[in-house]
Parts: sequence; structure tokens; C-alpha cells
Amino acid sequence: MGVNQSDVSYQRYLYHQGRNYRSYEFLGAHPAEDPADGVWFRVWAPRTERVAVVGDFNDWDPEADVLEQMEDDSSMWELLCRKAKIGDLYKYVVTSDTGKEVYKADPYAFESEKGTVDEGHLMASRISSCAEDFSWDDQEWLNHRDHENHYESPMNIYELHLGSWKHNPDGTVMNYRKIAQELIPYVERMGYTHIELLPVMEYPYEGSWGYQITGYYSVTSRYGTPEDFKYFMNYAHRHGIGVILDWVPAHFPKDAHGLIEFDGHPLYEDSDPLRMEHKGWGTRAFDFGRPEVLSFLISNAFFYCEEYHADGLRVDAVAAMLYLDYDREPGEWRPNKDGGNKNYEAIHFLQEMNRDVLTNYPGVITIAEESTAWPNVTKPPRDGGLGFNFKWNMGWMNDTLSYFSTDPIYRAGIHNKLTFSITYAYSENYILPVSHDEVVHGKCSLLNKMPGEYDEKFDGLRSFYIYMMTHPGKKLIFMGQEIAQFIEWDEKKELDWMLLDYEKHHKMQIFVRELNHYYLDSPALWKRDDSFEGFIWIDADNAPDNVFTYMRTDGKTTAVIALNLSGRDFPVYNVGVPKAACALPKIDSDMVRFGGTGSRRKRSYPVKKGACNGYDQHIELSLPARSGMILELSDEKPAVHHRSTKRTASKAAAVKKTASSGKAAGSTEKKTSAVKKASAEKKVSAEKKASAGKKGTSKTRRKSASAKKSGSGDGK
Repeated sequence: MGVNQSDVSYQRYLYHQGRNYRSYEFLGAHPAEDPADGVWFRVWAPRTERVAVVGDFNDWDPEADVLEQMEDDSSMWELLCRKAKIGDLYKYVVTSDTGKEVYKADPYAFESEKGTVDEGHLMASRISSCAEDFSWDDQEWLNHRDHENHYESPMNIYELHLGSWKHNPDGTVMNYRKIAQELIPYVERMGYTHIELLPVMEYPYEGSWGYQITGYYSVTSRYGTPEDFKYFMNYAHRHGIGVILDWVPAHFPKDAHGLIEFDGHPLYEDSDPLRMEHKGWGTRAFDFGRPEVLSFLISNAFFYCEEYHADGLRVDAVAAMLYLDYDREPGEWRPNKDGGNKNYEAIHFLQEMNRDVLTNYPGVITIAEESTAWPNVTKPPRDGGLGFNFKWNMGWMNDTLSYFSTDPIYRAGIHNKLTFSITYAYSENYILPVSHDEVVHGKCSLLNKMPGEYDEKFDGLRSFYIYMMTHPGKKLIFMGQEIAQFIEWDEKKELDWMLLDYEKHHKMQIFVRELNHYYLDSPALWKRDDSFEGFIWIDADNAPDNVFTYMRTDGKTTAVIALNLSGRDFPVYNVGVPKAACALPKIDSDMVRFGGTGSRRKRSYPVKKGACNGYDQHIELSLPARSGMILELSDEKPAVHHRSTKRTASKAAAVKKTASSGKAAGSTEKKTSAVKKASAEKKVSAEKKASAGKKGTSKTRRKSASAKKSGSGDGK
């Protein structure tokens, strides 16, 4: 990597125009054409009096190797250092025009010193070839990716933090190669199409999770070298898994060795005091109006697509870029030239970045973490949009988690939290995110967001997953939620894989795996994600019963989804459907092997005559409390299966209950009687099980029995 000296002038011209999108080939540390001649150092520092490079090659002597200003560009400094070589650590010593001297890491370094500020390291840069001789063998994947229609394909993303997914037996973090060998087969087996990595660019503070970057071109040395990370990416692609990288072009931290006031003055950050700071984060905001900053940032996006074969960039904190008053009180921000709060320079940057990245890398996707109602985030720049492929649906996430964390007794009053999202589901190309941000800082894990006792939490989580996987939009879930992690995520610890020794958690993992694979194999759930034709309400208005029924279709196959999110069982519930012979169950959250009661055992449900929900025919379902079901309509009559076990007439009479027009029928007295009798029978059954060679009858003992060990499972 690097450019010939004859190309430097043209590269420099493009850089100052904000159009050099491979400026990493020009700036930074690059071995000479003949490595024996040393290493070229180039840095942009317009208001400095002096720049020196110190490192292993000169005993860190600031007088030994002083850069010179380029003859026709005083903002650029360069030096061919004949003693420097690949592997050496180095920093720039920058003396500003005020006489202040600071030691800076190279903004364009490809590798950094191993360690963190927490451990007292200085975070020096390291001369690197960026593994130029790495042998990629993922061309088949890239060809497939570049010709895929991402909007009409399944996308199921597993978001993770590399340092806390799993540790080595001695408690240390795994390197990129070891993580690849453990993570990628797991993700493939679980039915995810992509992984999304919290930032892997170098950062000093562990508690920032990578979102406060000091080395934008340097993959973090915590887990290995650039070559190791290329191995990780290549390994993922060979297994058919795409890799999306979190990218943070909105702001950077104030660590002295980083970008802050690089030449003694605001350089990468905005010089306007009312635009410079993100006080809530303690960071500096990039100056999107400076051409050299555009070259730096867009080159960074190109760098990961080109050098590391990234399949996508999820752009963090887009709202913080778009709004001049983001997280600022009146008087703390400066309006734009028209008196408004839109950051025109940031809009231009995002449009340019998306247009040029997606033009040069047609298989790559860009995703906006944008939490407001800003219009046309996923529309092309030519139509006034920002040009992203997808946007995180934060409104869906907030409403959905609010609903599912509410006790079923009170859900009737917030029924619209699960129906409102359909009204805007096609205004953008959405991803439904349940990310790391939702399982930290006292927000609880997904399992602990669910109300109720131990078993009820698992029931609620399975029904949540069915709702999520059948709602229009691509999917994203944070690591650990597939095994029903109890505690919040902690970046210092690995996931609680030991939970898979317990029955409920092991069965939850099995459920998520089967649901994921059903999603992948079912075009009805993703082929028309961006079209009103892909989603049809059957009954959106049954708030009193907390029941939701709807259909997903690709025009060939129709899936019927029934969710009973109440705390009551509906033994018989009518659901209106289009003409068909029967409905075949595909996913049932109440199956015993998923951790449910197993109350539904039918292999098919005949479509019966009788008006319901606006249709002339219906199916009769059993809807246990806190359960969900996915069925597919079929025109073929099912084969008759005879059961050896017969239900007694008295038991059937005890639980029988009907519902017409999508609502349970019968008087309040009958409902109460049926519920009480069913509860009594359930209690007797539980007591019989408890007395069969087991001690203890307390609630604690029953919970312990539910969490019975069942051997090791996936992820162990």
C-alpha cells in the first residue's frame, strides 16, 4: 500500500478538495518502494512550527528525525526515515505555533501499540504493511454479495462485542483467529446471516465499548494484528456470514494522543465553540465543512471495505450529526445560515459517503442509527435523501419493549404500541434492533424485561421473538439474548454460557435457532419487507384480550401469526383466514421442547366455513397465555392421523371456550369457571410431579425444578 512520489501532488490536491477517498495510501507511514530505503511519514498539520517523528528506530529522540514542509504545501509534512521499519512503534511530536509540544498518534496508522489507557500505555502507533500479502479466498462470497438484492433477502443480524462474547479458559480475551473459529460456526448454526461488531477501531477506554476512537485506521490490537482481523473476515465469508462494522464518524474523544487539537488548534473538530463539543459524551464533533476531514472520514469508510472486505457499515449517532441542537440547550448551539437546526455540512458528508461507498462497493450496505423522524434517510441523495440502505427502527424498539415489559393486566391500554409501527413500516427500509444499548445501564436483559414469575418470563420472551421475527423489517439482536441471559451485559465478562446447563435456557436457545432458520427459509417473512402487500392485519383491535392476528405473504405462501399476549388461556379462538384447505403449524412457542406446556398438538388446522374477521372462513386455534404461533395456509387437505391418547369428555368440557370475530366468547362467569378449573388441574399435575421422588414444595423449589440441568448445548 502507498503511492509513488510522482503521484503525491495529485493525491494532495484531491485531499484538499475533500475528494481523496483513498488518502490512507498517501498519508501515514508507508514503507518505501524498496523497503531497505526506510519508511515515508506524512502528516497534515497546517498550524505547526515543527513536526518530528520519534520511535523505536531513534530511541524516541525528538531531535533525531524532523519532518519537512512540502515545497508547495506548507500544511503537509513528510520525511523518508531510513532507520524505520515495519513493526516499529512511533509517534509524532507536534510543536504548535504557540510553542506547545504534544505527542500524537498517527491519524492514519494501520496498527497501534497493544494495551489501553486503563493499563497506563501511551497508545503509540505501529508501522504496518496492513497485511498486504494476506491471501484472501472469499471471492465467491463477494460475488454473491455484490449481486444480492438486500431488500428482498433475509437479514438476521447478531450484534456482539468481541471482547466479551467468550473468553479463553484462563479468562483472557480471545484473539481474532480464535474468536472466528468459535463464533462463526455458532452464528451459522444458529441461523444468523450477519454479525455486527461493536467498533473494532482502536480506542483507549474499555468502558466506551469502542465508541470513542483514537485510531480510525487501526483495528484494535486487543485481539491481534491486521492480518489476524483479515483472517476473521475471510473465515466469516467462507462460512457465508456477512460482517457489518460499527463506525463512528460523529465524534472522537479528548485523549491527548488522539485527534483533539492535533496541530495545537481545532483541526479535525469544529472550531466554533457552539459546534465543537458533545458535552453529554465528553467528546469533540468532527468539522464536516472542512474538505480534509471529509477526505479523512470517507477514506476511512473505503478503507474497511477495500482492505478488510467489510460487508456493511452501521453509522453511529447519525442524529447527533444532523441536528445542530442535538443534546444542546437553547443558547448552546448556533443556527445554520437559514436560522434552522439542520447541519448542512453533515448532510452533505453523509450523502457523499453513501453515494461513493455504494457506487464503489455495490454489495456493501450502510445502516443509519438515527433515532428521530428525519425523513428520507434511506432514499437516494438525488431524491433529497441521505442515501443509506437501512435505518434502525428505534420507534418500533421503544414501543415494543415498553409493551412487553408491561404486565398483561395493563396491556389493553397500550395495545397501539404493537400496531402503530405498521403505519410507518414502509416509509424507510428498516432494521428492527434490540441492541447492546437496551441491555445495559439498569435497563435489564431481555428476559428480565418480561413481567411475571420465572416460567412466565420465558413464555413472554418466546412470544416477543415471534412478534419480532414476523414484523416487517430486517432483524438485529444482541449477543446473549438468544440464551435468555439473566443479567445485563458487562463488557468485562464473557456471556453466561453456563446457563445452557439449565433446561429453560437450553430450550430457549433451541427455540431461537429453529425460529431463525424458519425465518431464513420463509420468503413470506422478508420478500416484501418494503411493501404494504407483504403484511395484512387479520385483527388489529382486540385490545381487551391482548390478542394480535395478522398475515405475512410473498404472493405465493401466506403465513398466519397469532399472538396471545395476555395472561389468560383461550382454549378455542377463531381466526379468519383467506380460502384454503388447512393451516399447518410451523413455529409454536408453547411446545414442550421450547419450554412451553405442549397444550397444542395438532398437525394441521382445517379451514372451516363461518364468517370471522371479514373472511367467510376461519380456523380454530388454542391460544395459551403468553404464546405465539406461526402457521402456513395450504390448499391441500392434510392426511388423517389417529391418536392413541384420547381426551376425556369432561376435560374437554372444562376447558372449552369459543371466540367469534377474533374475540373469545362466553359470559364472565363461564370464563372464570374455566380458568379456575384449568388452573386447578395444572396445580394438581404440578403437585404430582413434585411428589414423584422430589423434595420440597416451595415456590423456590418449583423454580429450581424448572431450571433443571439438561447437559451442555450450543455455545459451550
